[in-house]
Amino acid sequence: MIGVYIHIPFCVKKCNYCDFLSFPCQEELRGRYVDALVREIKNFNHNDMEVATVFFGGGTPSILSCDEIEKIMAALGEHLHLSNDAEITMECNPGTVNRNKLNRIRELGINRLSIGLQSCRDSELKLLGRIHDYEDFLECFWMARDVGFDNINVDIMSALPGQSVESYLDTLTNVVNIKPEHVSAYSLIIEENTPFYSIYGNDTSVELGNIAGSVRENSDNDYSQCPECNPKLNNYPSLPGEDDERRMYYLTEKVLGENGYHRYEISNYARDGYECRHNTTYWTGGEYVGFGLGASSYINNVRFRNEEDINEYISHIHEKGVCGHAEEIKLTEMDNIEEFMITGLRLMRGISKREFKSRFGKSIEYYYGEVLTSLINEGLIEEEGDGIRLTKYGIDVSNYVLSFFLFDKDYIK
Repeated sequence: MIGVYIHIPFCVKKCNYCDFLSFPCQEELRGRYVDALVREIKNFNHNDMEVATVFFGGGTPSILSCDEIEKIMAALGEHLHLSNDAEITMECNPGTVNRNKLNRIRELGINRLSIGLQSCRDSELKLLGRIHDYEDFLECFWMARDVGFDNINVDIMSALPGQSVESYLDTLTNVVNIKPEHVSAYSLIIEENTPFYSIYGNDTSVELGNIAGSVRENSDNDYSQCPECNPKLNNYPSLPGEDDERRMYYLTEKVLGENGYHRYEISNYARDGYECRHNTTYWTGGEYVGFGLGASSYINNVRFRNEEDINEYISHIHEKGVCGHAEEIKLTEMDNIEEFMITGLRLMRGISKREFKSRFGKSIEYYYGEVLTSLINEGLIEEEGDGIRLTKYGIDVSNYVLSFFLFDKDYIK
């Protein structure tokens, strides 16, 4: 069983925080891209593998026309072995769909939507550079319900510029009141080469008057003179302080937990039976194939990533029938062990010691005995029967904890 990821790199407007491989484009380029994508799917040489999940990500996949989505879905159905109960997700921006489009998407086989809300406050959405407001989101959500979608995820974000604990609580409350099946809750990360990076840099405590000095010299893009981005020119608010950010973090689990959502991964919450099967494939070391610009794959212990120049991608496929790879890595056993620990411990259930030994031939203590003892003593992880998982405190500082499972490059066992 494998998962399939379809990358749609197009969007109406790139958000101020986004560092994904995405950009606005003309309809003609979009059509040529879809044709190339379909050909890439048709020429996939592992089509005997059963596909358990499909995920359309981006960018904004819902920007595609119904005819373009139909072409892709037809290629998937004709050339891959989709399981009868395959989970097929499409990311959706509320500003790109109407009732007819949502109905057609569902008829074509998409059975799960992931709607990017981010915030219920229009002022926060505007700062993020989103193309929709809260009313647009509500209209999209209820239209999706009306046409029959019964598995919907809603994305929300905390620690946004100018966001207060009260405004974030308002977003949480409004989301649980409409009862989606799944909620993904992320804290804003200031990524390089985004408008927000030139405003806020890596300093989460930057005050408004000092933001101009946070522009990084090594950024490929200089947004400092952009009126929409420079706080001195457009009065951008500062980011929440650490105390408020921490309060938002704890509110997420509290509010969602009190309303029937269990936390099954560090940033993901679901009602029973609605955990995202596609993302769980990544977290449990399953195989997956990515189609489209910059998409990553992991098959037969090899990880590879498609090229990221759209014109090269299209011409390569039309000339050779396959996509060129920007990167291809044969994973070592040490690589696989690291990934097993780091991705598996993101799940609240943690990892199985028996499964570790079955996969790698030696006990987990053989590789990590001293690390485990130290982290247990610090109250960061806990053992229960066959399982090892992060404690509540360990979840709070998960990046710190997970770093201990990276091998030194000179490590030899």
